[in-house]
Amino acid sequence: MTNLHELSVKALSDGLKNKQFSSVELTQHFLDRIAKHDKAINSFITVTPELAIKQAKQADELLANGNAHALTGIPLAHKDIFNTEGVLTTCGSKMLANFVSPYNATIVQKCLDVGLVTLGKTSMDEFAMGSDNESSYFGAVHNPWDLSRVPGGSSGGSAAAVASGFAPIATGSDTGGSIRQPASFCGLTGIKPTYGRISRFGMIAYASSFDQAGTFGKTAEDCAYLLQVMAGYDNKDSTSYNADVPNWVEKLHANRQADKPLQGVKIGVPTEYFGEGLNETVKTQINQALKQYEALGATLVDVSLTKPEITLATYYLLAPAEASSNLSRYDGVRYGYRCENPSDLTDLYTRSRSEGFGAEVQRRILMGTYALSAGYFDAYYVKAQKVRRLISQDFAKAFESCDVIATPTAPTTAYKIGASLTPSEIYMGDVYTIGVNLAGLPAMSLPVGFDDNHLPVGLQLIGNHWQEDKLLNMADAYQQVTDFHQKMATLA
Repeated sequence: MTNLHELSVKALSDGLKNKQFSSVELTQHFLDRIAKHDKAINSFITVTPELAIKQAKQADELLANGNAHALTGIPLAHKDIFNTEGVLTTCGSKMLANFVSPYNATIVQKCLDVGLVTLGKTSMDEFAMGSDNESSYFGAVHNPWDLSRVPGGSSGGSAAAVASGFAPIATGSDTGGSIRQPASFCGLTGIKPTYGRISRFGMIAYASSFDQAGTFGKTAEDCAYLLQVMAGYDNKDSTSYNADVPNWVEKLHANRQADKPLQGVKIGVPTEYFGEGLNETVKTQINQALKQYEALGATLVDVSLTKPEITLATYYLLAPAEASSNLSRYDGVRYGYRCENPSDLTDLYTRSRSEGFGAEVQRRILMGTYALSAGYFDAYYVKAQKVRRLISQDFAKAFESCDVIATPTAPTTAYKIGASLTPSEIYMGDVYTIGVNLAGLPAMSLPVGFDDNHLPVGLQLIGNHWQEDKLLNMADAYQQVTDFHQKMATLA
C-alpha cells in the first residue's frame, strides 16, 4: 500500500477493480501524502479531504455494483482555473481569493460523471499569466526535483502535485505553454489538445482564442485516459468542436502490438528551434531522444517554421489584448475583490483593480490595453493577427512533409525561485511552445533525460489539427523503451 502513488492510472484502475484496495484507501493515501509533504511544495491552494472521501465512497459503491468506468475511484487534482461547485476557485489571485464557485466547469463535471475523485485545487500563476508559478497570490510553488527551483507555469501547481506523488493525474490549462513547460520542468508527460477539443465552459478566461484545457500524468497512457474523459463537444462553448472523440487509449494499446510502431513515421525537426538561446545540455538530451526515435523506425526530416522570436512577439501582443478585455469584468462591483471605503466610483474601480491584481497581471492588462487603443490598434493588434495567420500557414506547410514536429519544450531546465529575471527573460521560457497556441495545434511534452543538476528535460511533439492520437502513440512508443517517465523526485 505504501507505493500506490508510484502506480500508473491503468495499474490503479486494475487494482480497484480487483479489490486490491478501495477508492477510500487510495484517496486517503494521497491525502496523507499531501498533508505530510505539501507544506514544502505548496502545490495546492485548497485541499478537499471531506469531499474527496465522500466521492471515494460513492466510487466504491459503483465499483461494487459493476457500474464503474475505467477511471472510477481514481483521485485527481484540478488547476484552480476551473470552476468547481462549492469549492474555492481563486485563479491564484487576490481578486478571487474568496470566490466559491456556484457551478462546475464542463470538464470538472465530466470528471465527476465517471467517478473521478477530487483531491483539491492546485496553485497557478495569477490568472494563468506566468511561466514559473511565482506570481500566485498564495506563494511560489516549489519544484519537487529541487525545492529551490520553479516548477514552471502557469500550471505549476498541477505539475508539482503529480511529480510529488500527490495525485496520479491532474488537469491544467495551456495558453502559451502552461501545460508543456511545467511538464518539462517537473519530468512529466503533459498534453495540450487541439483548440476546441475540450470545452472551455467554466474555465476562467485569460486569452479566449488561445486557452485550452489539457492533462498531466506520468505517461502518455495516463494522459490519454484523462483526456478521453475531458474531450468532446459542449453546446455551452461556441468554440467547441462537434465531432466524435477517438478512443485514444484503445489506439495507443493497439499501436503497441505492431512490430515497429513508428515505421514510416516522419518527424519534422525545425532548425529555427535549435539555435541560439537553447541550453547545450538540453540540446544534447533532445538529440539523443531523436536518435531513439530513429531506432524505433521513424525518419527525421528538416522542416522550417516561423522564427520563435516572431511567434513570441506576436503572442505578447494578442494574448494581453484578450486579457485586457476578459479581465475588465473584475471591477469591484459584481464579484471578486472590492477595496475598502471607496470615495467614489472611480476610486472603487481603480483601487479594487490595483489592489486585487498582482504586478504581472497589471503589466499584461496595460500591454493589451495599449495594443487595442486608438491609434495603435492597426499598427499592433491587426498586424499581429496577420502574422498569426502566417505562423499557422508555416505549420501547415511543414506538415506536408512530416507527421509530427519535434522541438525542445523549453530552452532551459527549471531555474531558481527568485532569480532576478526581467519579464522579457521569463517570457523567453515559452519561446518554443507559443507557436502551437497561435495555430491552435495539439502538442505535448514528455521527459527525455536530465541535465547535470539532475533536473528533467522535456521533448515537445507537435501534431496537426485533431491528431492527438499520433502524439500519444509517439510518446508511448518512446516510453516503452525508456524509463525517464518512471523516475520520481524524492521527498524528504
